[in-house]
Amino acid sequence: QGQLAESGGGLVQPGGSLRLSCAASESTLDYYGIGWFRQAPGKEREGVVCFSINDGSTYYADSVKGRFTISRDNTKPTVYLQMNSLKPEDTAIYYCAADALYNNDGCSFGSWGQGTQVTVSS
Repeated sequence: QGQLAESGGGLVQPGGSLRLSCAASESTLDYYGIGWFRQAPGKEREGVVCFSINDGSTYYADSVKGRFTISRDNTKPTVYLQMNSLKPEDTAIYYCAADALYNNDGCSFGSWGQGTQVTVSS
């Protein structure tokens, strides 16, 4: 089973940007199925980015659509989450996860890393 390691979190002011990184081990078989979810204190886990089980298209949560973008560097291999126009409600621990699939019930995930804290505050 592959391993994932997130990095890049931190404290940022509202309106700012961060880029999170997810380093995947070579044993991560489904590199292209790596997505992101977040967990804020006292809230349920929220799928941020995952992929349609039907056609593989990218799903973004409505709360981040137009502000967050997932990308990959196949040479490393690393998956990134570019987060722009950050809001205080984006504050959470962010996790990258394998087997990130979307169906009518939302995102589901397989294994994930240790997470990285993102705090948006002035």
